[in-house]
Amino acid sequence: MTKAESMEGVSKRAVLPKVAITAIRTLPLIGESPKGGWSVEIKPEDSVHALIAVHTDAGITGYGSVFTDGRLVEAGLQVLEPLFQGENALEPERVAEKLHQNTFWMGRGGTLTHTISGIDMALWDILGKALAMPVGRLLGGRYRERVRPYCSLLMEMPERMADVIGPYRELGFRAFKIGWGPFGRTGSSRTDEAIVAAARAAAGDDAQLFVDAGASDAHWPNGLKWALRTAEMLAAHDVGWFEEPLVPDALDDFCTLRRSSPLPIAGGEVLTRRQVFLPWLARGAFDIVQPDVTKVGGLSEQRRIAWMAGEFGVKYVGHGWNTAIGLAADLQLATALPGCDLVEYIAGSSYLDGLLDEPFRLDDEGYLAIPERPGLGVVLDPEKVARYTADPGRLIR
Repeated sequence: MTKAESMEGVSKRAVLPKVAITAIRTLPLIGESPKGGWSVEIKPEDSVHALIAVHTDAGITGYGSVFTDGRLVEAGLQVLEPLFQGENALEPERVAEKLHQNTFWMGRGGTLTHTISGIDMALWDILGKALAMPVGRLLGGRYRERVRPYCSLLMEMPERMADVIGPYRELGFRAFKIGWGPFGRTGSSRTDEAIVAAARAAAGDDAQLFVDAGASDAHWPNGLKWALRTAEMLAAHDVGWFEEPLVPDALDDFCTLRRSSPLPIAGGEVLTRRQVFLPWLARGAFDIVQPDVTKVGGLSEQRRIAWMAGEFGVKYVGHGWNTAIGLAADLQLATALPGCDLVEYIAGSSYLDGLLDEPFRLDDEGYLAIPERPGLGVVLDPEKVARYTADPGRLIR
């Protein structure tokens, strides 16, 4: 056998056959939906997160997560079905871009973009399983084996902040984000500062502390001057960043605030697709950009935004108010990016802590190991999923 014949044989063996998509199913998670701190609060029976399963003719199933009402995801899948049916599940970026390109005129950034986010995530899961590799290695390699999670908590009045943070400090978290609730909504800057001071005392001087105003809430009452004053106050309490301090479309005000603020300004969780992020990055609106993998277009889009942010000197830390599948995706991308040192971990959510066969666990230093199993590296437990869905058999095969 010649060298050329030998190499041709290796090449043929390395080519994977097509793995065709046969069906995509979704199930809303209901029954224990976590509070969001919104002015119109989420009820446990509301659907704000949905799981997606992509089934294939090879018997490989991939899973994704979508941050929106499951009824909208179901409708989105009906629209998208002619585009994904029979497609090659081993080509996540091409298939996701096909779905985007052929539906942008229906409303880029809404239900369809959110639904594509879950599909793209599930396709990466399938590709990793087919190659017996974790997704992070496919996305760019493994820069790290673990990453620090910051515990995402809702704010309460000052006298209650120790009760909010204390139990998670005892569990081993050493980074915390407090947000929404009464902050910026009482009309009292003294109350705002008292909340932050109480949180800092409960977290400890050795912990990282971040503050999320939650200005994407309905009818946010504050503007640029409030944000400027509040940034000064937060810096005095050694807060690591100020998140969503202004309404989501106030691009000029974000640019002004970032230039003047003594601490980093973070945002971008309500933006979708890379094209929308470009002016925010190019004009210097953020120190830290926070796209959400369950809304922005999936891992394919999230990675592009993260790399684009790096070209503008902007740090990437994904927004992760989502599920165990969403966190698994965030962890896989965190290992594949050189500068990503944090992931968001929503505290006390059954949809994060109560879905997997092996729940996430902090190590002794407050870090999460990045899963090494193929695909997203996690396995849904059918019995646990059944607690929050009506028909888990549609999802798990």
